[in-house]
Amino acid sequence: MTRRFTKSFNQQEPIPGAAIARAVEVMQSARLHRYNVADGETSEVSLLEQEYAAWQGARYCLACTSGGQAIQLGLRAAGVKPGDAVLANAYTLAPVPGALHAVGVKPVLVEIDADWHTKLDDLDAKAEASGARFFLLSHMRGHIADMDRITNLCERRNLILIEDCAHTMGARWNGVRSGNHGRVACFSTQTYKHMNSGEGGLLTTDDAELAARAIVHSGSYMLYGRHGAAPDEEVFRRIRLESANLSARLDNLRAALLRPQLAGIDCNIARWNARYQTLERGLRQSPRLHLPERRQQEAYVGSSIQMQVPTMERDAIPRFVAACAERGVELKWFGDDEPRAFTSRYDSWHYLDDIPELPQTLSVLAKTLDMRIPLTFTEDDCAELAEIVVDVLDGI
Repeated sequence: MTRRFTKSFNQQEPIPGAAIARAVEVMQSARLHRYNVADGETSEVSLLEQEYAAWQGARYCLACTSGGQAIQLGLRAAGVKPGDAVLANAYTLAPVPGALHAVGVKPVLVEIDADWHTKLDDLDAKAEASGARFFLLSHMRGHIADMDRITNLCERRNLILIEDCAHTMGARWNGVRSGNHGRVACFSTQTYKHMNSGEGGLLTTDDAELAARAIVHSGSYMLYGRHGAAPDEEVFRRIRLESANLSARLDNLRAALLRPQLAGIDCNIARWNARYQTLERGLRQSPRLHLPERRQQEAYVGSSIQMQVPTMERDAIPRFVAACAERGVELKWFGDDEPRAFTSRYDSWHYLDDIPELPQTLSVLAKTLDMRIPLTFTEDDCAELAEIVVDVLDGI
């Protein structure tokens, strides 16, 4: 009898009991708004910002309504203006080009290499040709580029580095946390990321003026003194009338859900990686699959896995994906001409002007498949998933 996997790829673990209890207390208080506090009380969102800044090793932190909003605020606070050229890797999810579009910039999309990292020679050439002063780097699906070479290139080209760490919360390069290499970092706490508030985001930086601008942009009114992980008020006095209120700071309810989860994130990273490594070992049993070679400097978070089928004809890939689905295994294909669910290719972002031809990126994505690894899966589940994928592939 043909085995079929029966667990959902979209089911996350329950919210911790401590988070639920605290959220109920916040709801009972009715003080959900980000600045609604009792006398002498520090808000849940301010406490989250303090705790996340300490965990990340950053001086300042701002909790936002989404990861996409964190990117928008990061771009604006870093000094990006409408019409500015901003470099960005072409392999990413739609909230990234959405943020670029919302800020009104001219995106300069950069090729990726065979292991889904930014192609550095293309980045260098386009930095020179475009005159861009900003590089928005997405560590897409947890693949960290060579950050030593990236930061050296940014320094040489005078680029301000903005990191999208939606998939690398807790990851490191050469011992440095992902997000601590650039001027500002943006994280997501959407349900399928490494902490779950349904929707939400975090922004971290060591730059006092950038932090102040982001906080005012997030909707601080003149209440910026209530932020726990913020610069001194003198910094705000210099910029407070120059930054529009965009009402993008997180509320107390979702902050209450996140604070207890932060205490467990390091344990969860180890659990994700154990599942990832089990799945990886099984998938490597097929010589037809290419999986990324993780470098020694990269301490990743394996909450998803990517693979390529280099020898398979492009027209056969939808049949392979469908055959896996019949066995209960959900794969996303990044090479699909049409956007599906969360997956879209850069040439489907028609709201961007002057979408370039990126043959290397199209070639890589044409054979790229993606699988989520929720913590509701066990290591035995991951071994079974690998066996099913290899078995289906052998039959194609």
